[in-house]
Amino acid sequence: MDTTMRGTTIGGEGSRRRPSAGPGRTRPAGRRDTRRPAGGPPSALRLGPHHWFAERLLAVVSGRRPVHSLLGHTVGPAYQQLVGLAPDGPLRHRLRPVIRQCGRFTPGPGVIEAFARISTGDRVTAMAFRLEQGPDLRWRCAAVEMHAPRP
Repeated sequence: MDTTMRGTTIGGEGSRRRPSAGPGRTRPAGRRDTRRPAGGPPSALRLGPHHWFAERLLAVVSGRRPVHSLLGHTVGPAYQQLVGLAPDGPLRHRLRPVIRQCGRFTPGPGVIEAFARISTGDRVTAMAFRLEQGPDLRWRCAAVEMHAPRP
């Protein structure tokens, strides 16, 4: 054993180590600002792809987003269904609609049949849609239906 290393301790007198983080600290050692790191993906993605699609479909049908914003996220007749729903959709001229409930049923691998209950004031509208997972593992909307109450 080398005699020059004897008696040397890690973090001894010559060391300039910062004190360890206490039990209430959430930031890494040495970080001085109080901002927290980003929290990860939006909550809709953590809940599932049907929540993400419900929010985007609602934005298109209510006129907050253009139909072509979902062009790469739709397959088959779904895009044409959105084109038909968007110009005079049941939610276009109302108060700002909000998704109150979103659920899903998985009939098989790579398929989600979902629904969303949308409320605008005291009215409730139902939206049903089908998601299919492609070979690239991305989810795409394959069908959309809206059922609004009659005035």
